[in-house]
Amino acid sequence: MRRHLTYTFVAITILFVAALSTSSGRNLLWAAYTRIRGRYTVAERIEQCGNAARERIMPYFDRTKVNYPPTTVTFLVIKEQRVLQVYAGSDRESLQFIREYPIQGLSGDLGPKLREGDRQVPEGCYSIESLNPNSRFHLGLRLNYPNSFDIEMGNNDGRTDLGSDIMIHGGAASIGCLAMGDPVAEELFVLIADVGKEQATVIMTPVDFRIQPNWRIPKPLSKWEPLIYSNLRSQVGALPSTPANRSHRVAVGHEARE
Repeated sequence: MRRHLTYTFVAITILFVAALSTSSGRNLLWAAYTRIRGRYTVAERIEQCGNAARERIMPYFDRTKVNYPPTTVTFLVIKEQRVLQVYAGSDRESLQFIREYPIQGLSGDLGPKLREGDRQVPEGCYSIESLNPNSRFHLGLRLNYPNSFDIEMGNNDGRTDLGSDIMIHGGAASIGCLAMGDPVAEELFVLIADVGKEQATVIMTPVDFRIQPNWRIPKPLSKWEPLIYSNLRSQVGALPSTPANRSHRVAVGHEARE
């Protein structure tokens, strides 16, 4: 009997490890876990971590004299620098730089996402489609990738499987998404819950066009890529400079152009 139980335990362990080795297996295990534990609502997650997250981010709003919660928020993701910058204000014309977070997990190269499985993080302007209180990576913000531009360009190229489920989430590793670490994921989750996802914009750019205005992708994969970068150059350029931006521009003699 004892030997039978040992064999059974070993077999279950092997199956468990095998399941963890694939994304579909991990998804099934997570689904089973959340079914046993019960799924959280957004309100329950805010109750769990809201006060602590607000205490961590409020000093940055106080320093810039931006009321919390702000009326509107923009996240700027700069892939080359592996950072996510937060801007907030009473409207999109009065946005102020709030703070910058390091991205802990970001896969792929500079350039847009073209298809499922290419490991690329998208580039373009996105909205937040939903808040995910039951992410496998603690908490998540789901982006509306592919957006209408991605779909149109995919149709023009004959690409149909563009990928999906692009999120900003916790944890330290990701393929195609942005892993921010659990504490930062809580702050971003609570911020968007307090502001309202309809008032949030996410700009995902290969470089900071405020300090590299003439950047071009070395080897465009599609003829429409310059359209993305023309739009991103405008969107990023409209944001206020950060202290690091100003220091860089002074160093290279561009201060007069601001």
